[in-house]
Amino acid sequence: MAQEPSDVHPEPIRAILEGVRVVELASDRAAYAGKLLGDLGADVVVVEPPGGHASRRYGPFVDDVPDPDRCLWWWNYNTSKRSIVLDLDTSEGRDTFRALARGADIVIEAEDPGVLDRLGIDHLQTRADQPEVIWVSVTPFGRMLPQYHEPTTDLTLLAGGGAVWNCGYDDHAIAPIRPSGGHAHHTASAFAMLGALTALVHRDLTGIGQHVDVSMHAANNVTTEVSSVDWLFARSTLQRQTGRHASAHPTMGIQEPAGDGRYVTTPLALTSAANFHVALEWLRELGIEEEFPEAFFLQMGIDRGGVSMKVLGTDVEATAIYGAGREAICFIASKLSATEFFSEAQRRGIPCGAVWSADEVLENEHFRARGYPVQVDHSELGRSITYPGIPFSGEQIPTGIRRAPLLGEHTAEILAELRD
Repeated sequence: MAQEPSDVHPEPIRAILEGVRVVELASDRAAYAGKLLGDLGADVVVVEPPGGHASRRYGPFVDDVPDPDRCLWWWNYNTSKRSIVLDLDTSEGRDTFRALARGADIVIEAEDPGVLDRLGIDHLQTRADQPEVIWVSVTPFGRMLPQYHEPTTDLTLLAGGGAVWNCGYDDHAIAPIRPSGGHAHHTASAFAMLGALTALVHRDLTGIGQHVDVSMHAANNVTTEVSSVDWLFARSTLQRQTGRHASAHPTMGIQEPAGDGRYVTTPLALTSAANFHVALEWLRELGIEEEFPEAFFLQMGIDRGGVSMKVLGTDVEATAIYGAGREAICFIASKLSATEFFSEAQRRGIPCGAVWSADEVLENEHFRARGYPVQVDHSELGRSITYPGIPFSGEQIPTGIRRAPLLGEHTAEILAELRD
């Protein structure tokens, strides 16, 4: 007998990393890697020292109440984890850590080289009888380079890796701008996560784990887009430019004021006949074609079947058409609010953006449609809090995340699991 629709209960989605056990030594450098793995369904156990990791004391705090369990930094970087407190300066704490590590699929740590070795719990010692364990180390320069001992900060890693050189304004009398928000740590954590997952696939095929040695400096250097490549192969130094990619030569700006005074990010240019047609039709629909003297160039672009960027600067007509397409989009933006321009351009197939605050992003209908803002229950506070959600989507990607653990919240639970 066929079931009524109301009787049908779909099978729960199995998270992509469900069943994967991760042990993480609490750290600034690698917390984001553990968060990503946890949000994707892994059981991430974060090991904290007595009194909690130092990052629990970073401000700001919820309701401006300084408390290790109200730290917004900790909340953001430790979602979907469980917390256990261990004193690694004691033999009992080290023994418990070894037991945790040997029962894990992945261990992530970001201690300075030599620290864990002196405690007798480094990867060579811990993996000796458990070669299938994947051990991920995140350190400023990796474990092998001579400068591994040099102190670093997020800023010095960004500067040394080259990202700071690329960020800033056309006016080079203004100092470079540092990407904010722990950017170097995020980049290194992304490499740590990808390295861990790659090693996990290898382990599933061979039965053998490995040591993944992540250099934060190298991770930040290889994510400078083409800057390092241009230097290595062409010996050219790229220069920072306002709101666009660094380049060896000046390029046209892409951020323009909209009609409401806010800024939008316009496409670099139009090149296809279809794009020129869209721009011309848009001008006509807004009733402003007559206000744009270069509109006839758009029709020329349609008649030519578009223009190739390869001939710009040598083909006078193509160069004029190309420039008119760019000016048409900026002119349209000047007649609309930033939000109107963004929505209409996207609807018409023209890639662009609008400059919004973080709060506005969370309220944006596009982000809401893909489930990016999520409500996370904080029963200890008696309310839910809006969080940025998982930056991935797919059939086996969870749609929700759990709040970060309270200090030592799962210590008894995890110790009981080890005894079992």
